[in-house]
Amino acid sequence: MESETASHSALIACLMEMGELLLGCGAEISRIEDTLQRLGRAYGAERMDVFVIPSLISVTLSFPGNEAVTETRRIRSSGGNDFYRLEKLNDLSRRCCAAPLPIDGLRAALDGIAAGKKPRSVVYLGSVLAAGSFAVFFGGTLWDGLAAGAFALLICALQEKLGQTALNTVAFNLVISLLTGLAVGLLTMALPFLHMDMILIGDIMLLIPGIAMTNAVRNILVGDTISGAVRLAESLIWALALAGGFMVAMLALDLAG
Repeated sequence: MESETASHSALIACLMEMGELLLGCGAEISRIEDTLQRLGRAYGAERMDVFVIPSLISVTLSFPGNEAVTETRRIRSSGGNDFYRLEKLNDLSRRCCAAPLPIDGLRAALDGIAAGKKPRSVVYLGSVLAAGSFAVFFGGTLWDGLAAGAFALLICALQEKLGQTALNTVAFNLVISLLTGLAVGLLTMALPFLHMDMILIGDIMLLIPGIAMTNAVRNILVGDTISGAVRLAESLIWALALAGGFMVAMLALDLAG
């Protein structure tokens, strides 16, 4: 009996870790709840009660014999979009549903995914291409595109460094947009043939929470109203922080000029 209780406790701990990782990767709420429900049943639970919002995960597993295990986890990180790890988590959940791994094996697989990250070179290269392409697409010159790509490297570096601090999402994006706006403004003042607005358009595209907003609307449409409303409000505040940072940067440059 004690061994079963320990096994069930270890299982729910793994499910909570899976849920937190999925949430941190930007997965939809319905996907997270469905994944945890399927995994719980694959490991012998008769009933699964899963409730997920962006700041909380609650799971109850009911096993034969009226034994139930419940755990709630507070999520303080706002997460992001990491499709590299999301793909690995989806693959792991499918494999476990088809042929459940031992609990220790599941824990080891989750720890491995949590420790793994997309190669930084891929992130930097993708950011440079995206920012430069958007700057040119919206009417900028080739030089504007090259400048936007260069500042994309700055944004990636700031995200990496500031991500290690205790800044919340609003302050995090406010600081990044402010520093980027000041840097772009100073460069365009030194090189008048560059267009500040075109460079900023390209770089803003790296920071806008478009996927988060899309997922929020999708959650509302499929019935996860609370989760969708919370995520949508968070995304809008995030966007306002970005706009505020760039506006303060431009005002400061106008006053200095």
